[in-house]
Amino acid sequence: MSNYHVAVVGATGAVGQQMLKTLEERDFPIASLKLLSSKRSAGKVISFKGKEYTVEEATPEAFEGVQIALFSAGGSVSKALAPEAVKRGAIVVDNTSAFRMDSNVPLVVPEVNEEALKNHNGIIANPNCSTIQMVVALEPIREKYGLKKVVVSTYQAVSGAGLEAIEEMKQQTKDILEGKEFTPEILPVGGDKKHYQIAFNAIPQIDLFQENGYTYEEMKMINETKKIMEMAELEVAATCVRLPVETGHSESVYIETEKGGATVAELKDLLATAPGVTLQDDPANQVYPLASECVGKNDVFVGRIRHDLDRDNGYHMWIVSDNLLKGAAWNSVQIAESLVKLNLLS
Repeated sequence: MSNYHVAVVGATGAVGQQMLKTLEERDFPIASLKLLSSKRSAGKVISFKGKEYTVEEATPEAFEGVQIALFSAGGSVSKALAPEAVKRGAIVVDNTSAFRMDSNVPLVVPEVNEEALKNHNGIIANPNCSTIQMVVALEPIREKYGLKKVVVSTYQAVSGAGLEAIEEMKQQTKDILEGKEFTPEILPVGGDKKHYQIAFNAIPQIDLFQENGYTYEEMKMINETKKIMEMAELEVAATCVRLPVETGHSESVYIETEKGGATVAELKDLLATAPGVTLQDDPANQVYPLASECVGKNDVFVGRIRHDLDRDNGYHMWIVSDNLLKGAAWNSVQIAESLVKLNLLS
């Protein structure tokens, strides 16, 4: 196997750190490694496989000689630098929303649509974290029974909003327990008009509201699911909620299949052998996926599978995954591994 010249953009952030950890754990074949970040974070020293690397400022010239660049430094950085990296011969795996709905950019979850990588033009988009875990669980069902409708309610971890949001949650929790006053500053959205307490609370807003009443996060789930599954006609609705959980997104998902009549046992058997899925479904013994137990694990966990009481083709399930791993870093590294497997890296 060849070794590859790799760059990680946003190397000092939460997802960038997870990317490096995942590259190390997977023993990805690296000939050289560049750690890139904003000018503010440049100069920091990060250890990788026992060797220390100095973080450099991400500039167009920094991508000279790079074959694969993993981006997780914000949409504006990706829009500015991903095309520059491609010009210099790199394949970009972008973990932001910058290119996800671009018709010329494949939106890839390897368990679902790995073959789409063959149509890349230099940039590959990593889907939204909440979308990824849902489509991994639904794809085996779609393949066998078809899919007509998806209704999802998410219960998303604060780590999806960044390190500062995690610190805000922890500080608010401490302040409440100590009877202190505080002023929320970050959640639900740093740049929005109002901010609300996240500690001991549930906030039914992730990202900004759109004109149709859905948030941007909800529209990402709707549009990305249709694109990944190549089903423009699929009915998808989403409600996205932020909970005071540090890591691990949970989702309550209702689906309607094209073919009715599948038993719960059949769906369990299907998911038990599906790639990237761990089935945890034994109600009699209170076995079901928990956010606290998925942290640090690459799989998507599925449980609470049950037939709808009114529709023969309707089913409910509970889906949980580590949003920083399968929802971001692991899916990105997995895409890189698929590029190697499919001989798409020069």
